[in-house]
Amino acid sequence: MSPEINGLHHVTAISGAPQRNLDFYAKVLGLRFVKRTVNFDDPSVYHLYYGDETGAPGTAMTFFPWEHLGPARRGTGEVAQTAFSVPDGSLDFWRERLRALDVPHHEPEPRFGEPVLALTDPDGLPLALVIAAEPDSRPAWITAEIGPEHAVRGFHGVCLTLDERARTAELLTAIMGYERVASAGRVHRYAAPYSATARYVDIVEDPEGAPAASGRGAVHHIAFAVADDDAQDHFREKLLRAGHRVTPRIDRTYFHSIYFRTPGGVLFEIATENPGFTVDEPRETLGQALRLPPQHEHLRARLEQTLPPLRVD
Repeated sequence: MSPEINGLHHVTAISGAPQRNLDFYAKVLGLRFVKRTVNFDDPSVYHLYYGDETGAPGTAMTFFPWEHLGPARRGTGEVAQTAFSVPDGSLDFWRERLRALDVPHHEPEPRFGEPVLALTDPDGLPLALVIAAEPDSRPAWITAEIGPEHAVRGFHGVCLTLDERARTAELLTAIMGYERVASAGRVHRYAAPYSATARYVDIVEDPEGAPAASGRGAVHHIAFAVADDDAQDHFREKLLRAGHRVTPRIDRTYFHSIYFRTPGGVLFEIATENPGFTVDEPRETLGQALRLPPQHEHLRARLEQTLPPLRVD
């Protein structure tokens, strides 16, 4: 059997102040803060990870807090929304919680038959909470304020806004194994057939739209999950044969990665499911201490002085 894309692995976005980011994702949304490390390519800035108990593939939302950047401009060639799966019957809880915490949001609306509550994070990153049509049995991270009957399970999917859909759709279907499963107006839904969760990529086609500009509140890239290096090599070779420019494999400590720019301008990554976030610290203490990759360990003393302190209550 050929290797498969197992849905989304993680979504990485750009934020402003890291403490504000931590407070929103760990306190307001109730995700676990699973890793504090640095951007491996720019160690002067954090790389913060949130997810379920271990930050399993399909649950990991991550951020580069580049505070010096201006706000993003919405448009074509970007990830327009990142959607999380929540349990059936939980949207009233979330609507009241977001209202009480003064989080910008909209009234729930159906999308492909699924109730969707759209919101934005403190930097304007578009998010959504979705009650998935298929049961989502993933265990959730539970907090004092958010119980299992309401807690976020992980990703539901992402939505891309593109000026032209066909070439990215061909990439998804012909190379990555996705299937087109639904359309409604300008929105077209593609699904990873071998994954029960974190499986959707929606594409909104907007030929008249202005190009997006990156900045605070923009998604930097989205990553898709594969089992191991062999599966990653399989897809890298398919991409190269189809004429895509793909990086060599890069060791990110917690997974191995390859990157390529899609025809629509969105940066994609294919990441391995192993070794995971417990490779350098125990499950019980994930996120509590600064972890550095071997190539940046010599910078520890300086980074511990210059990176802003983070408080996890």
